[in-house]
Amino acid sequence: MANTSPHWEPLSSKVSVLVSSTHRFNTDTVLLAWFSAPKRGEICADFGTGCGAIPLIWCVKAQSGEGFMPEKIYGVEIQSDACELASQSVERNQLKDTICIVHHDIKALPYLHPPRGLDLVACNPPYKPEGTGIKNPQEGLSIARHEGTCTFAEIAAAAAYQLRWGGRFCFCLRPERLAGAMEDLRHAGLEPKRLCFVQQRPDKAPFLFLLQAVRGGRPSLRVEPVLLVEDGAGGFSSKMLQIYGSYKEGHV
Repeated sequence: MANTSPHWEPLSSKVSVLVSSTHRFNTDTVLLAWFSAPKRGEICADFGTGCGAIPLIWCVKAQSGEGFMPEKIYGVEIQSDACELASQSVERNQLKDTICIVHHDIKALPYLHPPRGLDLVACNPPYKPEGTGIKNPQEGLSIARHEGTCTFAEIAAAAAYQLRWGGRFCFCLRPERLAGAMEDLRHAGLEPKRLCFVQQRPDKAPFLFLLQAVRGGRPSLRVEPVLLVEDGAGGFSSKMLQIYGSYKEGHV
């Protein structure tokens, strides 16, 4: 029987994240961390941070010279067991001065960083709207996959509330939700600005999109080249190897 107890997953030679069978991360997490990469000295948040993988990956990239270190990262999570995992990871990796884990429902989240607001919010939201698909009987996995605790419209509104004017909101979803997501973004005052589709291979339809919206931005959407996961031989593409960085020998 597979070991389901929490264990440390290496992100680099110096940084590890504590994961469990309920709270873990995958390729989508790594892609969103890459797509939403902070700029130097920014104030950021990761909504629904789970085990804290995205804040930790941002820090790993900065430490390796592949990205910039934010001034502050708020990892917001509603589930107490996930917060405990993330907090242990922050403590073990000596990142308490940079990462702050916040146990809270984003729908009622107080203003995180007055008076300026946040420069960046990232979120890997539940992919399935409430009432669709088969719910996982395990509560933590159900919350992560279905919109039981909040809808995407509520996530977009919460991000807009926390962002400064011109701040960025980055997320990923399945392609069938693109039209509805854009409607929710604009209703929240967030203008879609960057869009990237992700395909397993050239002959397959996209299975994911990554999108950046800007609070108060002007209408103008840039569609970036499709990101291919595999190369012609069935291995990771050169772009995926670049994104994975020091974790590319792992097994996300």
